[in-house]
Amino acid sequence: MEVFIWSIGFGIIGIGYFSIGKRRDQPSFLYSGIALMVFPYFIEGLMANILIGVALALTPFILKRF
Repeated sequence: MEVFIWSIGFGIIGIGYFSIGKRRDQPSFLYSGIALMVFPYFIEGLMANILIGVALALTPFILKRF
């Protein structure tokens, strides 16, 4: 049940990133948003779900810095 809740949360963040990336023409947000919406379908474990989701959520900010 926890994996489902985390997946929904990352999906909501992904929708936000996708819309920001599309509106501002920022590919890092666009692709991170797509990845955040899709990856929970392929990952089953709770800890893996959280780690990958947080990494994908931070990716646009890390890429923006470098």
